[in-house]
Formats: sequence, structure tokens, C-alpha cells
Amino acid sequence: MMNIQISNISLNMIDADIRRLFSSFGIVDSAEVSRNKFNGRSKGVAQVMMPNDTQARQAIISLDNTMMDGKKISVNEFPDATSW
Repeated sequence: MMNIQISNISLNMIDADIRRLFSSFGIVDSAEVSRNKFNGRSKGVAQVMMPNDTQARQAIISLDNTMMDGKKISVNEFPDATSW
């Protein structure tokens, strides 16, 4: 199981957009855009959990520093899911 953090995402992106993007590389257990708890607005970051490490690494390599919805995203392994 690998946790992946995506930062600098467009504030228009929703969970389904992130899931769709990563699903092209394999199975996605969850995809969630982090939101401000007071107003519900996106914080510009998301987390994806993929059960297959090989597929997850391929997604990271392929998507890091690419343009998504007009913004250059950063995609990295997120080592500690409990701190999110």
C-alpha cells in the first residue's frame, strides 16, 4: 500500500478528478482532496492510496511536474498517512 501526496492542484479539482487521473495507472483505494474544515474549500493538495507499489511508483514518476487543469503539480510518496 502506498500513500501519495499531490500538491499544487487546481482549487477546482474534486476527488473524482484525482481518482480518474491515478486510475489510469492501476487500482486506487482512495483519492481525496484536502479541504478547509471551516469553509470546505480545497487546500490545493490531495492524497491518493494505491495498493500496488509498482503501479503507484509509475504514477508518481509519470505525473510529477506535469500540468493538470492549468497548474504544474508535484507528486510524491507520502510516508505517514496518520499525520494528514
